[in-house]
Amino acid sequence: MSKIIAVTGKGGVGKTTISSLFIKSLLDAGKTPVLAIDADPNSCLDAALGVKVTETVGKAREEIRDASSSGALTGISKNEMLQVKIEQGLVESKNFDLIAMGRPEGAGCYCYANNVLKDIISKLSSQYPYVVLDNEAGLENLSRRIVKDVDLLVLVTDPSNVGLSTLVRLHKLANEMEMRYGKLALIINRMRSDELPPRVNEIKEITNADFVIGLPNDSEIASFSEAEKSFLDLSAKNPVLEKMNLSNFGIEM
Repeated sequence: MSKIIAVTGKGGVGKTTISSLFIKSLLDAGKTPVLAIDADPNSCLDAALGVKVTETVGKAREEIRDASSSGALTGISKNEMLQVKIEQGLVESKNFDLIAMGRPEGAGCYCYANNVLKDIISKLSSQYPYVVLDNEAGLENLSRRIVKDVDLLVLVTDPSNVGLSTLVRLHKLANEMEMRYGKLALIINRMRSDELPPRVNEIKEITNADFVIGLPNDSEIASFSEAEKSFLDLSAKNPVLEKMNLSNFGIEM
């Protein structure tokens, strides 16, 4: 059975970077293949991993809707065609594969596409020891129940007071949604000192977090991000990557 790591937080705190570093750590540890799910319409997980997404769930949804409306969809159900298109959109790399939600171009909700995607992920996940889910800001995709259970829920923030307060709100929302997760990790990203912010101990108690990890503000990661270079090519001694060691999150190496 696959293990699911879900990464979320408010916008602009580095969720995609953290997701890609989890994937790199898993690849380096030989826990392959990994299924990466880019569930953030505004995200660029493909660029962070050095691959290119051309087909998304959002695009497939629009194409099926248009084909159905025009009467061009014959001999196959909407469900079957959407499943085919989503599977065709799977980006296959050497040790990981990637599915992207994308952004819907027309009106309407994702509910129908979500249900098909949920079924596909359920089937696909048995082929992967680990699944990494890069969420949009907040818990929107998790609330859609794209995945039923999460083994490791990762809440990411910057060290600002606003960001730290958001962690508490996200945790409260997760409880209100009756989310099921095995372990909870708090990541304080882009720290400018070695010391965790004073409020972190209080937040750890409130959230009952299993792990609290502080990540330094790193120039190599910043330059990779600006140049849209794959984080899979980071140097092995990168200080952020060293902090992202799987053992720090209770994952056996």
